[in-house]
Amino acid sequence: MGPGASTAVLQTPAADLWNVFDGLNTVEERLVASAVVVFIAIVVGSWVLPMMVRLSAGLIDRQLPDGHVRRWGELLSRYVPTTLANVCLRLLQVSIWFVTILVVMLIWEQVETARDLLHTMGITPGRLTDILLTIGLFVAAYLAANALRELVEQYSDGADQITDHQQEIMIRIGNVALFTVALTGTLTLWGIDLSGLLVGAGFLGIVVGLAARQTLGSLIAGFVLMFSQPFTIGDWVEIGGHEGIVTNITVMNTRMKNFDGESIVMPNDQVSNEPIKNRSAQGHLRVRVDVGVDYETDPEHAEEVALEAIGEAGHVSEAPSPQVIPKAFGDSAVILELRFWIDRPTPARKWRAVGEAIRGVKSAFEAEGIKIPFPQRELSGRTETGEFRVRDGTGEATAPEEVGPSPED
Repeated sequence: MGPGASTAVLQTPAADLWNVFDGLNTVEERLVASAVVVFIAIVVGSWVLPMMVRLSAGLIDRQLPDGHVRRWGELLSRYVPTTLANVCLRLLQVSIWFVTILVVMLIWEQVETARDLLHTMGITPGRLTDILLTIGLFVAAYLAANALRELVEQYSDGADQITDHQQEIMIRIGNVALFTVALTGTLTLWGIDLSGLLVGAGFLGIVVGLAARQTLGSLIAGFVLMFSQPFTIGDWVEIGGHEGIVTNITVMNTRMKNFDGESIVMPNDQVSNEPIKNRSAQGHLRVRVDVGVDYETDPEHAEEVALEAIGEAGHVSEAPSPQVIPKAFGDSAVILELRFWIDRPTPARKWRAVGEAIRGVKSAFEAEGIKIPFPQRELSGRTETGEFRVRDGTGEATAPEEVGPSPED
């Protein structure tokens, strides 16, 4: 059969492949071409495919959550000797050798035999090309996802601002995007109209959005929180009147543990709408404590004594230096505000520093004779009501003696 008849039998792109081998006229040329094709098949089937399957299996294993899917997978691999990765590898190797046989047939001008073999299996040349392209798309998506993970991990190692949680989110979003592109390309390749699918997806999105506004709001707010990073796990924060240590951040909610041991779960949309105080973000925190001194005390002397006592506290930071500021005139005392800083702030460190400052200032004031007055009240009574009656030790009430006119009056 001549070249013209061969290209009439096979359709493009198989005809294009035949044109490549059309120039092979001698037996020696066909033998060399066949040897090259078989060598390529051996390299791809024995080295390239196992490596690709191994990388893909590792990627899939990392993407599986620690839940029922992973447990079922471990149970299946325990009782089934042939793993899914080995099955995929064998199928791909069989496909490679099947394609190799077809190519060798074309080299030796056995086009009719190749066509009959394909028709017997229900595979047309165009369909075979689509199958190979589909496999290639998903293999490329797996390899790209693995490369994306390595790239993100490499970049995250040199960036202190990216947490492990944010790194995982970026990898998941990238994987979804890659496989969405691969799936879209596959559907287009097989002639599936995506317009109806897109319209249906849009309508479904509207229905789901209206039915789950709060859930979607929390989901979107969760992504915003993860990338804006107003706090991280382990931070001491106050959100909407709730104060505690952040224990977990998910795409739906944020969990805190307060100082009474209670677990607080806040939806992320509520978190994003509340003022957030992060006491751990800057690495240091200023603490304020008020103390009153007697009006007869020299305020400057009291400031010096208090400042020296604060400086001797163990958990008080030296820089910025502590301060003592006269704050107000109280009912019974001049109010001094003690200001000092602590490093690596935690609730325990704060209260230890406050306790040390209070004990130190009180001891220093006692040593210097500085009084911390207690609240005092001046009471007066009306004469027409009998003024005040004071009980003596016998339990009898006595009225205060009236002061009469002097003899000189």
